[in-house]
Amino acid sequence: MDHTASEWGDPAGPTDRGHGRLLVGCLLRSTASIVLLTALYYLAPLDDGFGVLAVVLLVLGLLLFGGVVVHQAAAITRAEHPRLRAVEALATAVPLFLVLFAATYFMLAVEIPQTFSERLNRTDALYFTVTVFTTVGFGDIVPLTETGRALATVQMVADLIVLGVIVKALVGAVRIGIRRRGSPLPPLEDEP
Repeated sequence: MDHTASEWGDPAGPTDRGHGRLLVGCLLRSTASIVLLTALYYLAPLDDGFGVLAVVLLVLGLLLFGGVVVHQAAAITRAEHPRLRAVEALATAVPLFLVLFAATYFMLAVEIPQTFSERLNRTDALYFTVTVFTTVGFGDIVPLTETGRALATVQMVADLIVLGVIVKALVGAVRIGIRRRGSPLPPLEDEP
């Protein structure tokens, strides 16, 4: 892909060194975000089990997730490097979404161990969440109760929203950000 000077913010054009530094910074911030959210998931006091509080926290967490996405989309449109900013936004939003569901599955498994086909620890709950998110569904861990199936169904619907609507919104924000910077807009893959 050919990048213009204005896209990278360098009047003389992107240099390998400048481009590399931007990319490394983006990857480091993205990795730090993923590591932090994963560490918080493993350190959070989730052993009290599933109840009304867990449902309220999931709903509040999903509202926080929505707020993060809206904030990130706005930041992308104003960013000097919108594409890199979008990568960072996804590196924050998607892990946040996944750990919210993993924490909820874990609390449900603590409260009602027979909810799943096997007892879940935190890693198992995260694994189950990711297999549902990626639609792989290995089948080694399956929800057995109505509550577990209802929660997995909510995640599946939310996954479709995340994968469809939110990713499209972030791509749109990148396009707006590039347009604002005055860079020529490369065609999307599906455009002629």
